[in-house]
Amino acid sequence: MKKLSTLLVALLLVSAAFSQGTRKVTADKIVGIVGDKIILKSDVYNDILDRQRRGEQVPPNANCFIMEQLLTLKALVLQAEKDSIIVGEDEIDALLDNQVRGFIQMYGSKDELERIAGRSIYQIKEDFRQSFTERKKAERMRDKITESVKITPQEVTEYYNKIPKDSLAFYESEVEISQVIVYPKPSRELELLAMDELSDFKRQAENGTQKFETLAQLYTDDPGSKESGGRYSINRTEKSWDPAFIQNAFRLKEGQISPVFKSKFGYHIIKMEKRSGDDAIVRHILRIPKITDDEINNSLNLLDSVRSKLIAGTMNFGEAVNKYSEDDASKFTGGRSQNETGGSYLTMDQLGKEMVEFLTKSNLKPGEISKPNVFTEDRTQKKGVRLVFLKSRTDPHRENLKDDYDRIAQRAIEEKKQVALEKWFSSRISTFYLMIDEDFAGCETMSNWLQYAVKTK
Repeated sequence: MKKLSTLLVALLLVSAAFSQGTRKVTADKIVGIVGDKIILKSDVYNDILDRQRRGEQVPPNANCFIMEQLLTLKALVLQAEKDSIIVGEDEIDALLDNQVRGFIQMYGSKDELERIAGRSIYQIKEDFRQSFTERKKAERMRDKITESVKITPQEVTEYYNKIPKDSLAFYESEVEISQVIVYPKPSRELELLAMDELSDFKRQAENGTQKFETLAQLYTDDPGSKESGGRYSINRTEKSWDPAFIQNAFRLKEGQISPVFKSKFGYHIIKMEKRSGDDAIVRHILRIPKITDDEINNSLNLLDSVRSKLIAGTMNFGEAVNKYSEDDASKFTGGRSQNETGGSYLTMDQLGKEMVEFLTKSNLKPGEISKPNVFTEDRTQKKGVRLVFLKSRTDPHRENLKDDYDRIAQRAIEEKKQVALEKWFSSRISTFYLMIDEDFAGCETMSNWLQYAVKTK
């Protein structure tokens, strides 16, 4: 067996699973078995067809590469079940929700996705469920196999020294930042004003004075739906929606408009346009009560006292986040902002425009904590007050041990885990019942698998 992919379970079954939900290749058959886990011809070739459809380069031996990944996945799943590794349904539901959201973005709308798939959102999720469960079990088994792998600074240095100098990565300027964020609370008078405005919009829409979508275009404080007249496609099971929004939406019949209600974003009314089971098309109007200088000053004073404690050393930044921060996105990361892969290094184009301007104007240095500053969220236009801790800032540079030790160490330990994983497979392949179709008999990369597989005609 050649080198197993360290991303093995992350790369598998995403496009293939969708393909199985939308179409099949020519007559399907079983082309592989590991224990009691089967691999279908469509599992392999639908993936290749999808890559070709997306315009990706497909190597001549793509079928061998994908087949080996599938054999590896099934073996890990089989061992995970033997070791009683459990994956919760809630965890799988969350993964399914994320995948379907990705497809909706890819195809433009829920309706278009269902049209192309020829299946409802619920059916698409059920098509995915087994493959996503297997993928997660395989990930857990891989983690168990490699959990004892550690790495020393000497090993990191040796790993780095083996990299050809002309192959070292070049990095743009990056920062690591953490924040304590509080949101000033509006006065009760301004909350009541927002509620009265929405009640008036509801009356206008119900008596036909104005169309709901026109009112949304004119008055909603939600920039994400303003141009579409407040329109959203929603699903009752998707956990990305505010619970109050979902609860109030699905109490409505088609054509009904909700009473005024409060979410974490502000106050809303919702009109139910169309509903089918757990799926619905709604329109909403959001009003965010105005924040006065008095409320902003109260928040500034609060964070100024927090900053004093941080500088005096009577509180650390993580404690300040846990006690005071109201930002859900960073509450459980110690206030740390993350990039798309969950890492802590962000380039300037990954920061919001307002954060870039703040870092530029404040001249904050690594290790310093800013004075409290007022900002407006890009997405929600919500006003907040924050403390910013600039942990580090790098200049544009070629990768080196001094500036990039953590990243280099992460790659080094992944390589070491790779060796441990390959060693585990080398000792276990012979213990699995294996059947591999003769179509893959010429796959040189699968020699370790093929030598233990039963012969097929």
